[in-house]
This record gives sequence, C-alpha cells and structure tokens, in this order.
Amino acid sequence: MRNSAEAAQATRERIVATGVLRASADGLHGLTIGSLAGDLGMSKAGVVGPFGSRAALQLAVLARAAHLFAAAVVEPGLRAEPGLPRLRAVVDRWCDYLESSPFPNGCFVTAASCELDARPGELRDLLLATVVRWRAFLREQIVLAQEAGDLAATPDPDDLVAALTGIAMAANQEIQLLADPAAPARARRLMLAALERAPG
Repeated sequence: MRNSAEAAQATRERIVATGVLRASADGLHGLTIGSLAGDLGMSKAGVVGPFGSRAALQLAVLARAAHLFAAAVVEPGLRAEPGLPRLRAVVDRWCDYLESSPFPNGCFVTAASCELDARPGELRDLLLATVVRWRAFLREQIVLAQEAGDLAATPDPDDLVAALTGIAMAANQEIQLLADPAAPARARRLMLAALERAPG
C-alpha cells in the first residue's frame, strides 16, 4: 500500500515537473493534457487522473513554479542576517535565478503575469496571491533594513519594491528576448544601487 502511494506521488511529481517546463514555453492556458501525455509517454487519463481536471493540474503547475522560485531566492536569502546583508543575498540569488532560470521562457511568474493579468479565474487568483506574497516579503526586508539603520529611512518601502521588481522584469526581457549577456550583472548593479546605505 505504501509503495503504491509513493508510486502515485512520484507520478504526480513527474507530471507537475514536466508541466512546468511545458507551460513555461506554451503558457498555462497552452498546457494541454495531450501535450503532456506525449512528453511523458503516458495516456491522457493517466496524466489527468492524479489531479481530477486540467484546471487542477494548471494550478499545481503554477504552485510548483512559485515554490521553485522561493527555494532558489527566498529560502537562501533568509539564511543571511536581517537588514542589508539579507537584502543583498536576496538580490544576488534573484539575479542568479534570472540568469540561469530553470524555465525555458525565463521567469515563470513574469510570463504568467503577462498571460493572466486580464483573465479572471483561479489561476489569476493564485498568481496574484503569489506576487503579493513576494512583494510583501521584499517590503518586510526593506523595513527591517531601515529600522536597523542599514538603509535611509526616507525612501518609501513600496517605491523600493517597485524599483527592484521593475529592474528584474526588465532584466528578464533583456536576457530572454534581447539575449544580452550583460543583463544579469546590470540588474544586480542597479538593484544594489537602489538599496543605498543610510549615511553614517
């Protein structure tokens, strides 16, 4: 029984992992049971079975992409000391993630935002919650750095969040569309410049 449950979980994990790659290239709405079945060498029923519906599979794929980002950027960043050291660690990992993205089409959340921003539904709701959570994390780290005196108190934390996010989105385009090899270093430099240390 346990082996059967483990096998079912392994199959589910394999489907989701393949779905993330496929959705990165084709979009979440371009993700079909047929394309996944072909990629995996499985039947359509075998692909959709663990999820119950294509919509549930799409949600699982989006949740996995968000988890991969958090594992690559947020979790390592939290190991650094709060304040500017943590913000620098987050920026470093964020730029590393953009440069060597695990997804064929670059940052999954950026691509999904372009696809889903005008399409109401559960996928957009999950994406919105993911983006809000990420921006709240950045804002919290900025406020901690300001309270510690690592950053000047005058820049509005929301302004800094918008600046960092904008730089990252521009870098994703420069890397993916323009194939600019200088983009990751430029993004890192501009992000760190936005995080100016408070005067002595």
